[in-house]
Amino acid sequence: MDLELTGKRVLVTGASKGLGLGIVRAFLGEGAEVVAVARRGTAELDATGATFVAADLARADGPRRMVDAVLAGDGRLDVLVNNAGGGELPDDAFGDTFDGDDDVWSEVVAFNLLSVVRVTRAALPALTASRGAVVNIGSNSARVPGAAPLPYAAAKAALAMVSRGLAERLAASGVRVNTVSPAGVRSYTHEGPDGYTARLAAHLGMDHATLLEALPRQGGMLTGRLAEPDEIARAVLLLASPTLPSAIGQNWSIDAGAVKTT
Repeated sequence: MDLELTGKRVLVTGASKGLGLGIVRAFLGEGAEVVAVARRGTAELDATGATFVAADLARADGPRRMVDAVLAGDGRLDVLVNNAGGGELPDDAFGDTFDGDDDVWSEVVAFNLLSVVRVTRAALPALTASRGAVVNIGSNSARVPGAAPLPYAAAKAALAMVSRGLAERLAASGVRVNTVSPAGVRSYTHEGPDGYTARLAAHLGMDHATLLEALPRQGGMLTGRLAEPDEIARAVLLLASPTLPSAIGQNWSIDAGAVKTT
């Protein structure tokens, strides 16, 4: 199946590892030209051959500076994938009712919501010129009461609304906006020795491996395992593809049945 992505210029944020790296590889496999953005590069990202641009999107001026750098040498942009997200929780946030104080909430919302708004705003003229596509990476935590960390879940819920609102406002210009919302995905966040899951396990007095094995089923994932980044990347490819022009304002759950709705 030809997704008609050959030669398309694609910008992927949060691209150095995990899901972002999987998305980069998927677009390259379809013949796209990929610009990969992250705070720091990795050997794995270097090996893909994607163009790397270093940027800190958590800074208020980071998104604009990054987009300016990406478009400076080549003004084309066909697809934007807003994958950057997550963030660090301080130790004292574990066990706190709100999962952090005002500073934590501000940082998490700025990174997971405002950075997406800022990147998309800066990239919009180029995307409008190409009648391109935006794919935002959400999370099933936006739909699950009790999901943690709470600031992250709240920011992703807000992102879903922003994505849907922009889809309505931009459709007439030919720019399609959609969201992919995974549940647990194999990544450093879960598997890394100092990632969120490892730190949560330490707070609970559990072995990291034990919690990691239990999380998918506890979270309602019917496969009983974390999803592979490649699975989520394939959904991103479809939503970015011009062969699916009627996919507008969608929020695809790739969550192994974790969200229990009809």
